[in-house]
Amino acid sequence: MINFSESLIEQAGLAWLESQGWNIINGPEIAPETPGAERADYRQVVLEQRLRNALASLNPELPPDCIEDAFRKITHPEGSTLQARNRAFHRHLVDGVTVEYRTKEGSIRGAQAQVIDFEETENNDWLAVNQFSVQENSHVRRPDIVLFLNGLPLGVMELKNAAREDATIWTAWQQLQTYKAELPTLFAMNELLVVSDGTEARVGTLSADREWFKPWRTITGESLAGPHIPELQVMIQGLLARDRFLTLIRDFIVFEDNGSDKLVKKMSGYHQFHAVQAAVEETLRA
Repeated sequence: MINFSESLIEQAGLAWLESQGWNIINGPEIAPETPGAERADYRQVVLEQRLRNALASLNPELPPDCIEDAFRKITHPEGSTLQARNRAFHRHLVDGVTVEYRTKEGSIRGAQAQVIDFEETENNDWLAVNQFSVQENSHVRRPDIVLFLNGLPLGVMELKNAAREDATIWTAWQQLQTYKAELPTLFAMNELLVVSDGTEARVGTLSADREWFKPWRTITGESLAGPHIPELQVMIQGLLARDRFLTLIRDFIVFEDNGSDKLVKKMSGYHQFHAVQAAVEETLRA
């Protein structure tokens, strides 16, 4: 197996993301102390101006106070637990944010403020940031890559060096568990988690235990990727391609109560993802 340094894995991941249409920025470029920075401080996990711009662009019929109301609700999801807040956030992403406004005639009208354009990928703001430092309470952490859609941190990728015997994909998985405990504000808005050592790669959800972090074995769904292609590359080009990422969020993530008052967030595997889409296409064709 080829050994990769952590920085090389990170740069390769960013290059693959860029090839799929993600814009790339280094974390220090948007750090709070940088002139014109997008963040007021390290506690800010949402790129606020990007989100406000997206809400205004996707909802041109809504007045400014509705846009601000939608902004507040999407960035402060309700719930007594991290999983509950994550479910509320996910519903806002998929269904839109319920807002109300007064018409010129004086009546109150309700509307759903769209957060993502699921039909036209180009109408969204795609950004991958490496070395994105986050502070919450006394903790300061720096996930390797954070994926932002319309300014919202929907994905976190943690990478390890396969050349080190003590650093595996499961070391990266354990690191994510620490991040979840220490940075709940960031993870309340998370849709998927990726761990990799440059060759092996696994993807899972906020609530997934280690055994539910699975590989993504195909790029287009037509055939399995060959063993000569690094799993991280297959993951990025297969799952994090912009159209498939949107489809996953909208149609292939569910929340279930496991019977012990604990919410479990589940996402489809690559075989289910492509099989369902193929079945739908065949039904429409018939």
